[in-house]
Amino acid sequence: MKRRHWGLMLSFVLVVLVPLGVTIFYLAVVAKDQYSSLAGFTVRQEEQGGASELLGGLAALTGSTASGDGDILYEFVLSQALIRSVEEHVGLRVHYTEYWSEDPVFALSPNSSIEDIESYWQRIVRVSYDQGSGLIELRVQAFNPEKAQDIARHVIAESQDMINALNERARADAMSYAQNDLEEAVERLKKAREAMTAFRTRTQIVDPTSDLQGRMGVMNNLQQQLAMGLIDFDMLSGTTATADPRLQQAKRRIEVIRKRITEERDSFSGEDGPGGAYPDLMAEYEGLVVDREFAEQSYRAALAALDIARANAARQSRYLATYIEPTQAETSEYPQRWLIGGLAGLFLLLGWAIMAMIYYAIRDRA
Repeated sequence: MKRRHWGLMLSFVLVVLVPLGVTIFYLAVVAKDQYSSLAGFTVRQEEQGGASELLGGLAALTGSTASGDGDILYEFVLSQALIRSVEEHVGLRVHYTEYWSEDPVFALSPNSSIEDIESYWQRIVRVSYDQGSGLIELRVQAFNPEKAQDIARHVIAESQDMINALNERARADAMSYAQNDLEEAVERLKKAREAMTAFRTRTQIVDPTSDLQGRMGVMNNLQQQLAMGLIDFDMLSGTTATADPRLQQAKRRIEVIRKRITEERDSFSGEDGPGGAYPDLMAEYEGLVVDREFAEQSYRAALAALDIARANAARQSRYLATYIEPTQAETSEYPQRWLIGGLAGLFLLLGWAIMAMIYYAIRDRA
């Protein structure tokens, strides 16, 4: 063996064996046992049904959806707000700093800030979230099994409170939106009815359609009288002389009826009435009827939506379903000594091999 071989062996001892030995010694002798508590939960949404389905899908305008609640809950479990709540009710800092003098690697520093605790929280709390099924699994590590179970229980309780807060906010928003829509619908209906009343007051016509039917009845009656007058005139002209008073009277009657018919026809398109030309009155009236019917339909829809929102507010649309209650461990699973030791040896060996190859590559080029 040459000098460089002895140097390579010495570097292997210093870079690989010594750190690996220190790591194994620490894991085997110094590191404290940690226990884990497993819990599983998901956000469930109440199925909509019953009378809501009979209203043409109006429930979709006011009902809440649980879409994305799992994402919100996942972020909440890792949030600083939850960490502060656990610290206040369970004593997070006291428990994890208790073993700092004995196990500084896996314990929490007594002088740690809230940001340090948040970083440490992500080491001791592992959240697994399946977006497809919405299932969330929570695993909490602690230096005794009771504390791990207490932390897991508090996380579930705070998660339930957060879901309840989402429910309350959704209910308040739904009621507010429905109430605003109803107020707008009432105002629209009020304006439509006031416009209809103003039209009837100005034109002195309650219903132009009925008025038109009455005028058409008068016109039909005049047409019938004209036809009867013409028949009588023809009969008299064939049997009487031209100077017969009855013939003159029949002719006068025909002229009067024709004049009346002309006047009635002119009244349909004339502007001598209180409301103006009759076609314009009909167009205006039809527009007012359409506005009133639309306002009435909007009012009924808004009223139904408010009833649905009120019914939904009376029950919990979202709730936290716990399918795995927080468990209490009997044996320690952490730290995973074999896994950490194996990974440490692998990376130390890879690092040493890379440095050795770099050294020989530079040496050969030199």
